[in-house]
Order: sequence, then structure tokens, then C-alpha cells
Amino acid sequence: MLKKNVADGVHCVEDSYVNWFIVEDDEGLTIIDAGLPTSWASLQQALGDLGKQLRDIKALVLTHGHFDHLGFAEQLRSEVGVPIYIHDNDVPLTRHPRQYGRARPLTWYLVTQFKAMPMVASFMKNRAWWPKPIKEVHRIRDAKLPVPGVPRVLFTPGHTLGHCAFHLPERDTVIAGDAVVTLNPYRGTRTPQIISGAATVDPERALESLGVIAETGARTVLMGHGSAWTDGAERLTELARQHGAS
Repeated sequence: MLKKNVADGVHCVEDSYVNWFIVEDDEGLTIIDAGLPTSWASLQQALGDLGKQLRDIKALVLTHGHFDHLGFAEQLRSEVGVPIYIHDNDVPLTRHPRQYGRARPLTWYLVTQFKAMPMVASFMKNRAWWPKPIKEVHRIRDAKLPVPGVPRVLFTPGHTLGHCAFHLPERDTVIAGDAVVTLNPYRGTRTPQIISGAATVDPERALESLGVIAETGARTVLMGHGSAWTDGAERLTELARQHGAS
């Protein structure tokens, strides 16, 4: 489902409890994260609704390399020639997206967190765990990316070792990926928090990285899971710290 202008010139598509974003400016479009494998159809629908075409996409930027954010990435690269950007530390995940570190066994959540079961079922239906590996990427090593929207890179490790959020200062917005969320798909809880240990390699570092997002002072924070936050990055990250690891 496309939600237009969740921030100035930033559009959100939600597929199966996963958000990904289209950043628009005069130079074209930047896609941030790539949803699930079935999100390819959502991409084409969203472009139609925005009056855009695949050729208007100039870059795909990934916040991290987990399976539920790689969806259509390789298809966009191989069929359209769109370059894909990701942090050095997460390049291995783009090749083996299910081989990620975790602080707590996944099985504990599967047998105890019943609120999350509808999300797990939806992930299964949309083939979330089986994106195509990405054959070629550009490694993020600079403070700003040369793509439409010119996002400023915020290194926010913890969820993964190479997780990055992206600050759009002129739009007073941070796209946080899974550095902080308002919906935890491993517990089914809807409150500001970091992702559970089943999918976070270093919860302590993830909590520390919240400070990088808070320092932006951005009013709007957009996340990989859950509703947009419009009451300021400082308040969001304060509540997430209070919630702690799970």
C-alpha cells in the first residue's frame, strides 16, 4: 500500500508489515530498502500512482542486508541496471541474506510470542525469507550518497554490523530502517523499540546507536516496521532506550 508524502517528497510502501521508501527530487527517484520478493508488483503499482517509470529510479539504497529488506533488489539491478548501495559490513548479507547474527535464538520467539504469528504467516506467504542474492553492490563509504535526495549516511550498527540510517536534512526526516521501530515483528508489540535479539546481532550497540538518530533533531522518523513517528527523533529514541532490549 502506497502512502504518499509521509515526509516532503518521501513516499512509503508497506508490504506485509515491512516498509520501504521512495525519495523523489528533480534528478529522479531513490528507493530505500526493497521490501519482500513480492514487492516488485508493489513497486510498479507505486510508480504508476506517482506518474513515474522504472527508468526514473536512479539508485537503490539499503539500510541493511536482512532478508526482509532485499526483496526486489537484484531484480531491479539485473533488469533495469539500477546501482545498489549498502555499507561495507553488510555486503556478505546481500549474498547470504538468511545467514545473519542474532543475540537470542529465533526458536524462543516462535514458541512464545503469539502476537507475532500473523506477521510470521504473512512473511511466509510473501516469500520473505527467500530473496535473490545480490550479485553486485556499491559499498557505502562516504558521508553523503550521490543519489536523488542526497541522503546523509548515519552509521547505526547493532541490528546488523553495517546498519545505516539516512538523514534528509532539508526534509527534516530520518529513514531509520530497523535501527528503531514502532512495530517489532518478533513480538508483535507496537511501541518505540529496537528489534528483538532474534534479529539483532548486538542489542547494546543498537541502543547506543539511537544517539546518532537523536542528534539529527529530525521531526519525522520513518522505519522499516511500524507507523511513521512525527514527534521528534529525541523523544522516539528516549522511549526506545526506556524499552530496552527484548
